[in-house]
Amino acid sequence: MELFFVVFAALFSIMNPLSTVPIFVSLTHEHTKAERSSIAMKTAFNVWIILFISYFVGKYILLFFGISVDSLKIAGGLIIASSGFALLTGKFSEHKGMKRDKVKKDIASREDIALTPLAIPMIAGPGSISLLISYNQESSGWMYTLIVLGAILTCCILIFFMLRGSHLIVKVLGASGINALSRIVGFIVIAIGIEFIISAGLNVINMLE
Repeated sequence: MELFFVVFAALFSIMNPLSTVPIFVSLTHEHTKAERSSIAMKTAFNVWIILFISYFVGKYILLFFGISVDSLKIAGGLIIASSGFALLTGKFSEHKGMKRDKVKKDIASREDIALTPLAIPMIAGPGSISLLISYNQESSGWMYTLIVLGAILTCCILIFFMLRGSHLIVKVLGASGINALSRIVGFIVIAIGIEFIISAGLNVINMLE
């Protein structure tokens, strides 16, 4: 259970669907409740597929490009930490490229927003993908894999419920409440990114000795 909570907490913090809630609300304000629920379901399913593929296929991508696990951890740690800083400074949407004019026009013209921009890059971005690839490299058997997949599924279920209830969340918490919680999560995400960098750095130093 300890591994489950570690993976779940790290993955959920990095994806931070709470920061996507205001964007979901703004993109679906003209939709009916049933349509919003359908978009939330599709988004959560797309996130599951993206993370599932990343966990199992990521290692082959590393082999193809000749990237070591430690290099991935350092790069992933930098990405995760930068996402944390974006949450901490209230620039998460800008960090994801959501405030560019061309991106806004593209989103406005889309009929289906469940895959992009909601599932990727808003929720399942480079940080969560690199995290899962590193977990796969550290896998110690089928039980480990099942626990990681269980954590991914739990995250996706929570993402569905959060997006489906996004209008209620915004009404209860307000913009200031969501911003405050996102800043707290941002601090945790920065710590996760730094932990990745330190862990990989120590491994590199030990290899050189």
